[in-house]
Amino acid sequence: MTRTLPLILCCLLVLTACRERGLTLDDLPTPITPSARGTEIVLTANAPPPNFGTVSFPQIDNRLLQLSGWHYVVDMEFDGVFSQVDRRVSGRVTADVYYNQIASARRVVVKTEGDLLGLEEPEQYEAVQLGPDSFLVENGACLSNADDSADVAVRVGAGSLVGGVNSALASGQPQQRINDQDVWQYTLNFDQLNLPQLTLTADSKVLAFNGELWVAPEHDAVIRYYMTIDVENALVFTNVLDTALPVTGRLIVRYDMLDIGTLHNISVPFGC
Repeated sequence: MTRTLPLILCCLLVLTACRERGLTLDDLPTPITPSARGTEIVLTANAPPPNFGTVSFPQIDNRLLQLSGWHYVVDMEFDGVFSQVDRRVSGRVTADVYYNQIASARRVVVKTEGDLLGLEEPEQYEAVQLGPDSFLVENGACLSNADDSADVAVRVGAGSLVGGVNSALASGQPQQRINDQDVWQYTLNFDQLNLPQLTLTADSKVLAFNGELWVAPEHDAVIRYYMTIDVENALVFTNVLDTALPVTGRLIVRYDMLDIGTLHNISVPFGC
């Protein structure tokens, strides 16, 4: 009997403690709503690989030089009116960029058109870099002694045209296959965008915005970057034009990364 008394006392203490748990708010588990739990399950099930919950590509073609070869397409188009005179205006810049790491080669083909860019007829240039040498062809004519201009032209790319994203969070959508790559979608916030060809002043407004960003963690690369932006009294193509007038209308941005791993044959342009 003497030996069992301490055991009985211990059991009573435990039972008393158990009865007291849950009587205060600190003892209660954190509540969760069924809808929040469902969202958590979806986000977890569709989460991208580790370290890719949030991504940052201030220049959309960041880190591509680490890949052996690729080709991407950029298309930036505006259609609207000059805000001050209500006259129809449009402009478009497209670029095809090829890269071959093994050959230290890069090829850039840029096409521009539209009165917003001050052009009556479309224009095109091709710039090629082969090791230390650069070549430039404008509207079908190879420019001799254009080393400085060729060096500048061959460095034009998606980052200088459509900018990028400072920060974007995984959307929780299922993995997809785009342009032959496994990709995850990220949510775009306009305040986190870097848009070198769009300048907003105190009189400017963003009337509507939507976009999509798809990233391939395997290559740490953006595979697709699409945006549609309706603006009022904004400056468009500000890094292309010497001067710009406020415009109102729609800006469409399209970027697609293609052919990752392909070593394109890049050679001296015809006529050079």
